[in-house]
Parts: sequence; C-alpha cells; structure tokens
Amino acid sequence: MPKIENLNLTNRYDPEKRPFERRPFDPNRPRPFINRPRYHNFSGRANLASAIILGLSIAFAGFFVGHCYYQAQTDINTVIVKGLSEKNVKADLAIWEMKYVVTGNDVIKAQKEIAAQSAVIKNFLTDNGFNEDEITTGRLETNDLNANPYRNSYENNSRFILTQTITVKSHDVEKVASTLNKSGDLVAKGIIFNSDYGSPVSYLFTKLNEIKPKMLADATQNAKQAAAQFAQSSDSKVGKIKHANQGVFSILPSEETFNATEAQQINKKVRVVSTIEYWLK
Repeated sequence: MPKIENLNLTNRYDPEKRPFERRPFDPNRPRPFINRPRYHNFSGRANLASAIILGLSIAFAGFFVGHCYYQAQTDINTVIVKGLSEKNVKADLAIWEMKYVVTGNDVIKAQKEIAAQSAVIKNFLTDNGFNEDEITTGRLETNDLNANPYRNSYENNSRFILTQTITVKSHDVEKVASTLNKSGDLVAKGIIFNSDYGSPVSYLFTKLNEIKPKMLADATQNAKQAAAQFAQSSDSKVGKIKHANQGVFSILPSEETFNATEAQQINKKVRVVSTIEYWLK
C-alpha cells in the first residue's frame, strides 16, 4: 500500500483553508439532479387552444376574401362611353346698359345737359313699351382732367367728363332687340354713347335648372346606345352603371361664328357631355 503523506482531510472541506483551484470546464461532467415538483399549467393549454382557433379563423377569412377578390378581378369587364345631349333654347332675360357721356369746361352746365339727356332716353324707352320698373338710372360719374398730373398743359380738351348709365332689364328680349335697332334716333338728338365695352345688350338664359333632368336622361340614353353597340361587337351585354360623371353644362351661341359669344345672341344652344362606365356581362 503506498504511503500517503501530509494528507489533511479537514482542509478539503474547509473553504478558508482549502487552496484555490481552477478547474477547466468539462461539458461532459455530470450535473447534480434536482428533483423539482411539477405543476400542471391548465391556463397555458387553454391559451394555446384559443390561439390556434384564432389563427385558423384568420387564415380561412383571408382565404375567402382573397378568393372573392380574385374572382372579382378576373370577371371585371367594363366599357366607358360618352353621351351627348344638346338643346336649342332662347334667352329669357335681356340687360341693356346705355352709357352716355357729356363733356365741358363748366361742370354745372354739363350736369344740366346730362340730366336733360337722361330724360330724353327715358321717354324714348317708355315710348317703345318699357315700364318704369324695368328702367334703372345709375349714379353720375364726374372726371376732372385737371386733377390728372400726367395731362399735358397745352391740350385744349374739355376739363370735365360726365358719365351716366341707364340700365334696362326686361324678359321681353324681342322688344329689347327691336328697340336697340332704333337707338340711332337718340344719337340724332346729340346723345353720345360710350361703346368701349362692346355690345351694350346681354341676352341671358336663366332656366337651365328646368332642362337639366331631361338633358341628363338624354345623355345617359345616348351613352347606353354607344355601350350597346360596343357590347354587340364583343359578344356581351350591357349591365348596370358602375360610375357616372354628368359633365358640365355649356351654353353656346346658336351660330358659332368667329368671335361670337352666347350673350350677344338671343338663340342659344345648351350642351352636356356625360361620361358613363357600364358593366359588361
């Protein structure tokens, strides 16, 4: 039996007297077995089951939504057409602005002269069948040329320019047009009209809302006929309306000549172009 020297077993279990030893880590070294009590986690199993059910529900819902969307996309067939509707109308309101001018170096004398011309114009209008409630006299405008700092001193023009406007507003557009042709009688009496603004009469059509429903129905019918022709060539049928845009109503002159405006003509043309998208079956 070999001799064992200096074997001190008490130091082996005394942490203060035992020398420090560094041992290499051995992954194969057995670990002490700790016997812990087992607990049955029934709530965890319930949560797991709920999560599985929720996941399956989301998966099935996503499948049906995706399937329906795919079917809808594969079955989409539409056609976009335009429907035109036009209607000839007549102006129902005329506004005639008669702007006349008097000049002179004496403002009081010029004012009396323009007042006398206003009386002549009113008598002319009443003689042609206009009522007083159809005639409106605007304010008197006075322009002193000496107040203009850019006026040349050597000019011999009249100092004062007086301007006034009489407005006739009537629903009898034919009477306004015929009286306008007689306005030369006023010029013969020395009345000078200011024509810087083009035609003095504006003929207006104010009953657009009354014809809108019928015109929209005609435009829709016209668009449906165009869609039916397209469907016939593609072996399909016209379905319901998917999207519609009624378009903008335009009032145009009846005679579309160069520089013609609808306000200068009694007869007009109302036009609307509707854009409609139909389903094809």
